[in-house]
Amino acid sequence: MPLFTFEAVDAAGTRVRGTESASTAAVLTTTLEARGLHLLAASEADTANGWAWSFGHRRDVLEFTRAMAALLPAGMPLARALESAAGVTRPAVRQAVLDVKARVVRGDPLAVALGAVPTCFSPLYCGIVRAGERSGDLDGAFARLAVQLDREEQLRGRVLTATLYPVLLAVAGACAVGVLLLVVLPQFTTLLADAGAALPRSTQVLVATSNALTRLWPIAAGGAMALVASLVWMQQTADGRRVRARLLLSVPLVRTLRRQIIGARMARLLAALLGGGAPLYTALGDVVESLDDPVARDETILVRQRVREGASLKSAIAASPLFPPVLAQLVGVGEESSQLRAFLFTAADILDERAERTAQRVATLAEPTLIVVFGAVVALIAFALLQAIYGINAGSFVR
Repeated sequence: MPLFTFEAVDAAGTRVRGTESASTAAVLTTTLEARGLHLLAASEADTANGWAWSFGHRRDVLEFTRAMAALLPAGMPLARALESAAGVTRPAVRQAVLDVKARVVRGDPLAVALGAVPTCFSPLYCGIVRAGERSGDLDGAFARLAVQLDREEQLRGRVLTATLYPVLLAVAGACAVGVLLLVVLPQFTTLLADAGAALPRSTQVLVATSNALTRLWPIAAGGAMALVASLVWMQQTADGRRVRARLLLSVPLVRTLRRQIIGARMARLLAALLGGGAPLYTALGDVVESLDDPVARDETILVRQRVREGASLKSAIAASPLFPPVLAQLVGVGEESSQLRAFLFTAADILDERAERTAQRVATLAEPTLIVVFGAVVALIAFALLQAIYGINAGSFVR
């Protein structure tokens, strides 16, 4: 499905820029109107090599951001800074940055040029750059982005480290059970049949399971292909991303982790936008445009509507079931002390720490659970085989 870069205006007259997947421009217009946005202009973004860019280039984007944060304060012109910063990245990202430079030279705002390469630069990235352009503090925007990306990279690394062992354990356990059921058990059953022994009930159930898996492997293969196709759909389409977001929020422990990550991202982005001089209502509009999670975007739209109707930011966030309660509490303290931006950063730090602890807790619970589950399966298989062997020996002894 094509990806469009669009510019629209909301009911309050605020211009909104972003990217959205849609089959045609007419479908994009209908989708935006359902969100209260009137489309002004739209162009199809270049998404070539999207899968290659979406994995493995986060480090390059981080290095590019750090370079921009160092070059812009030195007074280097934007186009030249982009060309110089492209030199610290690998070829794929370097070409994307050079494309951004070409768009900037043609007169496009930097945020729009970055948004045309969504596989490298996320809506969150473009939102902070847009805030920096509006406030005239592009240097500070890239500095904040460098800190944000580095923090996310560290959190991602910790989560990956915490979940790597359970994933490897699950794969190894599944392979071991598969070998026992599909390779070892059929050969063992043949030996028992040649001995003329009657199989006990537990072994019969095990053999029936093995035979079913052997006969139904095309269905299992088809299911695996359907799963892969579903994952691609969830990654590549707007409807799929919405389904994925709701699915993640329906799993108990994953829901907690997801809420903490979304809350931290929303708080940090809003704090960065407020630091750029944007009014709260305008900053919330930029947050809506910059979030890449559809459910988070919908909830932030509701928060913005409540603020426009006169509610405080604390009460607007507290009314949302998505954002953790600690975010509303700290926002309330920030509003009362006139230090909203500082307390938003504090809330983001707290939620990041909680997300890390939650990920470690999930991994800690997963390890013994997987060990018990696969140990029980292997034990049942071993019990069924030993029972059959015992039956043969007992029969021979009776004769």
